[in-house]
Amino acid sequence: MREAMEGETQGSGLELRLLGEPSLIRGGQACPLPPSRKTRALLAFLATTGKPHRRDRLCSLLWDLPDDPRGALRWSLSKLRSLVDEPDRPRLITDGEHVSLDLADVAVDLHALRACASGAEPPEQGFDPHWLSPFCDGLDLRRCEEFQAWFATERENVRQLQIALLRRVAEKAPPTDRVAPLRGLVALDPLNEAVRLRLVEALMRAGRCGEAEEQRKLALATLEEAGIGAPAALRRPVGERNVEPGSATVQHTLFCTARDGTGIAYACAGEGPAIVKTANWLNHIEYEWESPIWRHWLRELTREHKLLRYDERGNGLSDWKVADLSFEAFVNDLESVVDAAGLDRFDLLGISQGCAVSIAYAVRHPHRVKRMVLVGGYAAGWAVRGDPDEVARREAMITLTKVGWGQDNPAFRQIFTTLYFPGASHEQADWFNELQRVSASPEGAQRLQRALSEIDVRPLLDRVGVPTLIMHSRGDSVVPFSAGRGLASRIPGARFVALDSDNHLVLDSEPAWRVLVDNLRDFLRDPD
Repeated sequence: MREAMEGETQGSGLELRLLGEPSLIRGGQACPLPPSRKTRALLAFLATTGKPHRRDRLCSLLWDLPDDPRGALRWSLSKLRSLVDEPDRPRLITDGEHVSLDLADVAVDLHALRACASGAEPPEQGFDPHWLSPFCDGLDLRRCEEFQAWFATERENVRQLQIALLRRVAEKAPPTDRVAPLRGLVALDPLNEAVRLRLVEALMRAGRCGEAEEQRKLALATLEEAGIGAPAALRRPVGERNVEPGSATVQHTLFCTARDGTGIAYACAGEGPAIVKTANWLNHIEYEWESPIWRHWLRELTREHKLLRYDERGNGLSDWKVADLSFEAFVNDLESVVDAAGLDRFDLLGISQGCAVSIAYAVRHPHRVKRMVLVGGYAAGWAVRGDPDEVARREAMITLTKVGWGQDNPAFRQIFTTLYFPGASHEQADWFNELQRVSASPEGAQRLQRALSEIDVRPLLDRVGVPTLIMHSRGDSVVPFSAGRGLASRIPGARFVALDSDNHLVLDSEPAWRVLVDNLRDFLRDPD
């Protein structure tokens, strides 16, 4: 967009700025505007509306006086004509009773903002911070009520355009680069609690926890002063939280750096022997405590254990924009997290593709893993398994992810929800739909699906030397039941439990949840 504007400017040599204090630039040099505020207001009105107006309409807008309003209009038009017209290019068009301004070859910042905010242009190409300036700063004409009403409406319209643009910029940016656009959003929309929370999270992701806490306190004070209830995530200090009302269990959110420099977010909660949950796709270590999909798992895992879990690279609070989204990187991230947390020996829990990561880690570090629990897992990804129907379905999902993942309308993400949780309630489905949007970008979701499809730890299975419990839902549509049973047949001494559920992750309302919990507790209580 900026390149287009520069091209237009070079073609006509004229640029009109309506954001900030109005100005006209020709050949890179500012042209003094008439000192009359009404003349400058006329220029802004004609340029913004972009259509012809009757002379009597313009007179009533700016010169509704008993003396000569048409004479005042003619005088202002003469001043503007000398500024915008050229000998071979008239731009101020006066056609009898109508007046218009032809700016087809003039670069206008407001027009560029409209194009970017509407999605006609990608925001990452030429975003200009100048576009966030107030509309026509200093042009208030409080004695011209009709103009003032139009001006106030247009200023609000521009503010909404700026908000829409910043949202697009924030969504497209990697997590660590979202601080600046989110600060802009907070300035434009200070009473939006969701934006306030996103800024705090972005600062946390960037490792700026001190600033995050300052922003949290400021947001809390601003919202309370306005009588707006702040979300629970803003009411607790950054980096720690009571995992549920009345609970003494506190989660501490921390950050570490993987070998390749990727920032990984991890969290510790609970007391007792350590259990590490390997990351799986669609994690968010903050949101999951409030989730009807995850919270029963987290309550159970922290009941008698210290639970360490983390967000996979490209996901949640960890860095989204990363060069390496390979299986080897996933295993290295697990190594980085347990080292940063200072754990020596621990139990290891893998869910979905986290099972393959757990297997690889246990083979590399058998002296650190006491026991391993694998739920809904597989040794070979769908591209490796090679079932033609599954491959066709998955490839279609990846294609649809590109256009549907980041939209406000959850219709596309509902496809994933139905696949993962066919037995979900309305609340559970809504939460999982939203988790998909906030936990990964559309590009990241595509790359993660591709990376997971290529997993293959089959050569490692017979080398697993730690006690292993494997559980799998019989009706799982995401990972075939046969994949879990295959793990059990290849891992020496593994114990296998079939769960009577159609959900990829067992819900707490199912009888299968009680079966899972009983087997999990019995297994983790076995002596080392």
